[in-house]
Amino acid sequence: MIEMRSDTFTLPTEQMLAAMTSAPLGDDVYGEDPTVRELEETSAQLTGKEAACFLPSGTMANLCAIMAQVPRGAKVIVGDESDIYLYEAAGASVCAGAAYEPVRTDEEGRLPLDGLAAAFPADPDDPQFALPALICLENTHNRAGGIVLDEAYLRAVRDFADERGVPVHLDGARLFNAALAAGTTVEAVARHADTVQFCLSKGLSAPVGSMLTGPAEVIGRARRVRKLLGGGMRQAGVLAAAGLIAVTRMPQRLAEDHANALRLAEGLAQLPGVTLDPKRVQTNIVLFRLADMPWERFVAETADLGLRVAEFGHGRIRAVTHRGVSRADVDRAVEIVGRVVAR
Repeated sequence: MIEMRSDTFTLPTEQMLAAMTSAPLGDDVYGEDPTVRELEETSAQLTGKEAACFLPSGTMANLCAIMAQVPRGAKVIVGDESDIYLYEAAGASVCAGAAYEPVRTDEEGRLPLDGLAAAFPADPDDPQFALPALICLENTHNRAGGIVLDEAYLRAVRDFADERGVPVHLDGARLFNAALAAGTTVEAVARHADTVQFCLSKGLSAPVGSMLTGPAEVIGRARRVRKLLGGGMRQAGVLAAAGLIAVTRMPQRLAEDHANALRLAEGLAQLPGVTLDPKRVQTNIVLFRLADMPWERFVAETADLGLRVAEFGHGRIRAVTHRGVSRADVDRAVEIVGRVVAR
């Protein structure tokens, strides 16, 4: 079976599995697991931040970032097509007492500055309006098809936020993909955000975990929130050992995933009944539409032939390349799609 529903289906490498069995361990709730501490220090350095915290998931990492920075009753500004807003169970409202302020997302995954400005009340002293306390961006942008936010835009949002005295959080689940596609460093992509979340368990292939990095004071509060949410783990170095390999050795191979995604897009674009623009494929996500077939039927029939893809809203199908998908798998996937749409 060719698995393209998500890069979360990556499996740990043999090197990761070996490291997990031999990692030095301690109790991380006490701050005494040396492998977790090494992973956190490495992650902070990679993103250019003071501190980092190892968490079980990106959802919890994003929620910890929000709860550590947004007072109850305040607003968190998010994109209306963002993962935080759509796929994370309204955690900020349920757990933090914060209100979401969704801003329209453009086709490039950006929240236009005029949209951000409209989220701020004209009179911040008027007690009937909740005040924004955090701006959340997403890079790469999942629902925009793995699009990378450009540096000029990130800098503009940073300036906008500074003028209004609010921090910026970056949901960088695929942060390393963004840096590779932009031809820059992870630190450069993270520079304009106060806090940054990135996943270890997507293209980087670790089995579990995400990192939250930022100012030491904020990360300290996030640790308390992590405990409140049930995310305190004991001998978590078993997982952090795989995470260390993920951040130090796996980014180098992401170019293969990007090349495979482009090859997939170019192949699909040649098929009758499939609509997409390969020029929009920047990283490892391919979104396409079907002209004459319900997505439910398409997903079922491709699965029957050995290819798993997923519906992704707005009448689109998503296919994601990752370490478990080879160049030959990509060519086979195009062949399978061609057979299904020709029926």
